[in-house]
Amino acid sequence: MNSRRAFLVWGVAVLAYVLAVVQRSSLGVSGVDAQDRFAVSAAVLSTLAVVQIAVYAGLQIPVGIALDRVGPRKLVLLGAALLVVGQAVVAVSPTIGPAIAGRVLVGAGDAMTFISVIRLVPMWFSGRILPQISQWTGNLGQVGQILSAFPFAVLLHSAGWTPAFGVAAAASAVGLVLAFVFVRNGPVPVRTDTIPLPLPHTWRGAFHTFGHALRRPGTQLGFWSHYVTQSSGTVFSLLWGVPMLRGLGYSSSEAAGFLTVIVVTGFVVGPVLGVLCARFPLRRSNLVLAIVFALAVVWTAILLWPGHPPTWILVVLVVVMGIGGPGSLIGFDFARSFNPVGSLGSANGVVNVGGFLAAFVMMFLIGTILDIASQATGQTVFAWANFRVALTVQYVVVGIGVVMLLHARRRTRRVLHAQDGIRVAPLWVALVARLRKRSVQ
Repeated sequence: MNSRRAFLVWGVAVLAYVLAVVQRSSLGVSGVDAQDRFAVSAAVLSTLAVVQIAVYAGLQIPVGIALDRVGPRKLVLLGAALLVVGQAVVAVSPTIGPAIAGRVLVGAGDAMTFISVIRLVPMWFSGRILPQISQWTGNLGQVGQILSAFPFAVLLHSAGWTPAFGVAAAASAVGLVLAFVFVRNGPVPVRTDTIPLPLPHTWRGAFHTFGHALRRPGTQLGFWSHYVTQSSGTVFSLLWGVPMLRGLGYSSSEAAGFLTVIVVTGFVVGPVLGVLCARFPLRRSNLVLAIVFALAVVWTAILLWPGHPPTWILVVLVVVMGIGGPGSLIGFDFARSFNPVGSLGSANGVVNVGGFLAAFVMMFLIGTILDIASQATGQTVFAWANFRVALTVQYVVVGIGVVMLLHARRRTRRVLHAQDGIRVAPLWVALVARLRKRSVQ
């Protein structure tokens, strides 16, 4: 555990995840090009992304169950293979139909990658390094977003659609070969005897494991934490961010720069959140709520700004969304804390549905509202006035998530008190008690 081999296996697995993020986010920087290539409306264009994310979210639970049955290595390899085929189909698609089919395969391959890599971490690492390794996994994966924002975007605008997506497919093929050679399941077995299973080595046993993981309040807390923190940044990065920025008058390279700020912010903030989670494990949900509050404040300021919002506040927006990315990984920390290792695949699958479920709902609603607003205002689809209306759907979708998160937190704290005698006082009560203690000293 925590050996050189562990870091080698983890590093190659993270590379597979980086390449999966390249394929996932390639549509985000090519949204305008896709609308021109396929001659479709904003609602139909959103379908291209929504189908991909819907497949991704829908497969999380089956993939999680499979992880607890067969281990992460096989699913990393299968995911890489699907990404190769999916991007190759998108590369040669003359119409929107085959492109949607290709993005379905991309969504399926992507669905198998991240939670498989996350599942590898406790198989190869132990101790207080675990939360930090988990944060680094998510943050390093977002390098793929930089690769799609710059090298891929440059290739797309210089060489064209087919060469750009063809090169992306070839990159995943290289990742597939490397994963086949180096990635192995760890010394900690896929299954353990720490949970009751009627048939521990069968698919029935795997589904039984999933049921246990799903019913745990800590798993549900992880789901809603992921739901509220990741969704806004995912919608922005995967589809509507570049069109929104283009509607505000920014060039494609400037829009790519904004996407890069999201990733760089994650690199800076992710390790800090990992340390805070390890240092204050009973206050992790407060970090999640603070991130959601910051997102709400900044989005409100931007949408209410008279005229076009200035560049500085857009930079603040992408910085806060960059914090939301590593913030969503706190959801997996909840899953790890409240589930035995034998059900981590199922628990991580449940958690990973959260942010992407919210994202594909918002993606579709934004696309639909953009078309309606465009017809009402008589402006082009990607005009800022239309985005100002469409982006308000975030308040409804994320607001529901916050209510459910608070409910799951109360249930989780009751379980902690009943099982371990741990009573978690509200944060303001704890702060007042600490101040009083210091004043007495």
